[in-house]
Amino acid sequence: MPFWVARVACLALALSGGVARGDDLADFNAAVEAVSAHNRVAIGYLRTGNADLASLEIDRLRDFWNRLNERFSGKRPNAFEGNALYGKLFTAVNARLVGAEIMLKTGRLEAASDALNSVRRDLYDLRKASGVVVLADCVRDANATMDALMIYNDRAIDWDKSEIRSGLAQKATSYEGFLDRCDGIASETVRTAPEFRRLVDGAKASLSLIPKAIATRDADLLHRVLIELRSFDNLLAFRYG
Repeated sequence: MPFWVARVACLALALSGGVARGDDLADFNAAVEAVSAHNRVAIGYLRTGNADLASLEIDRLRDFWNRLNERFSGKRPNAFEGNALYGKLFTAVNARLVGAEIMLKTGRLEAASDALNSVRRDLYDLRKASGVVVLADCVRDANATMDALMIYNDRAIDWDKSEIRSGLAQKATSYEGFLDRCDGIASETVRTAPEFRRLVDGAKASLSLIPKAIATRDADLLHRVLIELRSFDNLLAFRYG
């Protein structure tokens, strides 16, 4: 069984069992992660053009979102007290899921994916506003840093400019810092999972080659490294973001 399938199953079990307390942030985070796991898979299917499987995942996503809505919409965890985004979250996500279904039925897969990515952003903004830290948000921040690093993926890069060399080195260091942070945030189960280790350790191994590319002014090496890093980064987002 693929790791992500088993992970979704475990999250489903956690969400379906017991009665959550309003002040239990861990229960809320687990419920959100169950929703997010299906959201990530749906986005992945939309990216590859598999509308039928995406539709099934959106149905599962909506089911888990409805369960979360029932348990938490009227009783927020204490961590979100005073956060105006909490009350808006449920209306916003409901609307985005309706929009995603409409876009999917009309064959507009990219628009459906945009709607689901907006759900991720809503959850990110909510947690950010209350200082709640989870792995998915760290991965999202790492993705943004990787976007900034990819601007150096240019075989015509001007190595003579010191600001180019220093900027590349700084962005690489920043991305490695996010990888370390995400590694530390991950639960023991996730941190020791072979897939997670392959992605994080593989990305770090690729990053270790950037100083060599700078020192030797090797644009081809830099290109290969950045393509590898983007691949690791995309998989981190798909599995854990």
